[in-house]
Amino acid sequence: MNKFFCSDYSRQIGEEIIGSATNYQTYILVECPTPWMSEAFTSKWIPDNLRILVAEVQGRKLPIRFLLIANDDSHRVKETTLLIYQKQEGLSHGYRKQEFKLPNIEQVAGVVRKWLSGGNPDFQVENSVTRDILICTHGSHDQCCARYGNPFYFHAKNTISELQFDHVRIWRSSHFGGHRFAPTAIDLPEARYYGVLDQESFRSILTRTGDIQILHKVYRGWGILPYVLQVLEREMIFSQGWNWFNNKVAGKILEQSMDNNTMLAELTYENPAGSVYTYQAKLVKDAVKTRVLKSSCHATQESLVIKYAVDNLVLVDRKVASYAHNY
Repeated sequence: MNKFFCSDYSRQIGEEIIGSATNYQTYILVECPTPWMSEAFTSKWIPDNLRILVAEVQGRKLPIRFLLIANDDSHRVKETTLLIYQKQEGLSHGYRKQEFKLPNIEQVAGVVRKWLSGGNPDFQVENSVTRDILICTHGSHDQCCARYGNPFYFHAKNTISELQFDHVRIWRSSHFGGHRFAPTAIDLPEARYYGVLDQESFRSILTRTGDIQILHKVYRGWGILPYVLQVLEREMIFSQGWNWFNNKVAGKILEQSMDNNTMLAELTYENPAGSVYTYQAKLVKDAVKTRVLKSSCHATQESLVIKYAVDNLVLVDRKVASYAHNY
């Protein structure tokens, strides 16, 4: 076995993990029992029609991420869960979920094709409100996800059970990036990414309590925002605490230098009272935190990972709701 563990190395050099959440328009999550091959959709339980569909979507470079998911019941149940998470436009909390319970995995490709074409699938949409936590345990893709993801998944089930959170489901997931931050997670429907997790930080994330500064270590960023904007959003979290998570948010890059070393970013949020605030900040390449490293256990060469710092954060616009003072 490869003796180099990218997650250990990332921790040793003190790599900052913010700005590593991937930004997709759609997540399509397909329940499929393990084991999974290194390329998940070549695994033995994947039917040809689904394999072909995934290849087509990837070939067209659509902003869609297919993932396999499984829990401890996936080997036993006589149905397949299909989850489609679609990003909401404008100011939002994240993604909108559609959930289908299908007779078997062979039905998935047809439902997804119909959904992608704008049609209504022939299966009932489940409307239950859930929070789906995906933990990467895809050890055949990167050994750190087995080494750290599997034990974290086991203990995280107990943490959720102890909290008696009936609306929270936890899933093993195929690779979604950032294995050097294992154990790594996506918290849907918001699509916030976390890494280097332990049960203490996981409990804080689930309950949104405790020292907000813990996010310095474990917060990879919010998947609705471009990479470079994620460090700005983290600054807003630290200024407002856990209350920030109740806001609807949108962000964009307004300007960027030719060398991408500086950018002008804008972040707008709406709080629960209906007031809307817009901030702008200069994002500057952080020479100290930028790293050259191997991004995975099996990487044959090093990659440049650029990190940004927030400079000159300014409130440029605010629209206070007329009823906001009642809050």
